[in-house]
Amino acid sequence: MAEKARNIKEKEQNGHMVPSSEIAKLIGKTAKTVQNLTNDGVLPCVETENGKRVSRKYDKYKTIRAYIEYIEERSAEKNGGDQEREKGRVEVEIKKTKLRMEQLRLDELEGRMHLSEDVEAMTMDLVLYMRSNLLAMPGRLAVDLAEISDASEISERINNEVCEILEDMSKYKYDPEEYKRRARERRGWINNNQDDEE
Repeated sequence: MAEKARNIKEKEQNGHMVPSSEIAKLIGKTAKTVQNLTNDGVLPCVETENGKRVSRKYDKYKTIRAYIEYIEERSAEKNGGDQEREKGRVEVEIKKTKLRMEQLRLDELEGRMHLSEDVEAMTMDLVLYMRSNLLAMPGRLAVDLAEISDASEISERINNEVCEILEDMSKYKYDPEEYKRRARERRGWINNNQDDEE
């Protein structure tokens, strides 16, 4: 009875044992791929000698399980590699952005680039300077014009005063040092008291 049970068990095990061509069909690969995976230690097999020829038999359940584990490992490695590459790419982008920000700060401090708030402040200074000159004009001309009765002479005197204001305005020049000073002051590198003392 024990002998009969052993024979049944061997037949069941032999029924699970298949050649590489059968494994190739099951996993959707070529027999050569199955041989390569076996040589690489991925797929387990049993080798038997038939004379000078060695044949390989595969337990189809164990082999399929081993192949699935192999595919899962490769997938995990690939995804991990993709994540590492993405992480590396993001780190490079962050470093490039930081470098660009530092370059912009340096350009600002060296007066090669101006923040819009500095340009606005400098433009406002110019507008206020012009406004004060124009508002002072009536006071400067009042006494002189009161003594003149000829309209063309009054017009010429006003025209001359406007030309003087415009000529004075033409001397108002772009000063990169003023932008540098404002940038350093904004960063806290200098304060107004120090600047006044210099």
